Amino acid sequence: MLLPRFTNNTSFVIASLIALVLAGCAGGGPMRAPDSGGDQARQVEAVDGQPVLPAIPPEVQTRYEQAASAMAAGDFTDAELRFKEFLALYPDYPGAHVNLAIIHANNEDNDAARSSLDAALALNPDHPAALNQLGMLLRKNGKFLEAEAAYLKAVTASPDYALAHYNLGVLNELYLQRLDAALQNFEAYQALVGEDKQVEKWIADLRRRVAATQRTANAAE
Repeated sequence: MLLPRFTNNTSFVIASLIALVLAGCAGGGPMRAPDSGGDQARQVEAVDGQPVLPAIPPEVQTRYEQAASAMAAGDFTDAELRFKEFLALYPDYPGAHVNLAIIHANNEDNDAARSSLDAALALNPDHPAALNQLGMLLRKNGKFLEAEAAYLKAVTASPDYALAHYNLGVLNELYLQRLDAALQNFEAYQALVGEDKQVEKWIADLRRRVAATQRTANAAE
């Protein structure tokens, strides 16, 4: 049986951001959650990367790319400055607010992260990346049912948004103890991203645990 253990997620966040090319201004597509090594990956929620970038003026795109490149390189100080400069000029791009929220969360500034997410969601209430990040922030603060609502809104707005399915699986298995739901969440994630060997192991483990629970329930009847 896989035994989840709580770990610090900083390295996982940075690894995810390395995969970032453009943290787009209008939502996101699925991204395979990077493997942070063994069962520890199970404890960490997936962050966002590789969203679709809509047609925008070249100057805007250049500034955005520069900020995203600094973020992907792990230079959060420079990235934060660049995103703030970007938003001072172009405040109506929710993806920039989301990336700023990720930076704030990485710096353990939860209030600033929430403010950035609120700004993103004010521009687009159904922005899946913003909702996914909001769910992570709420889960971190022990607000499990509110986190679930944010993730569910993300997958309702964008059913192929794999990261929210993944994070729902983490939430349901480890925090809400809903094994059936977690199994469905991880299966949905796997169907969207293709083969993920680590998640495949979790799915097999959950299937065994769900079946064992059902056998125990049947025996009790």
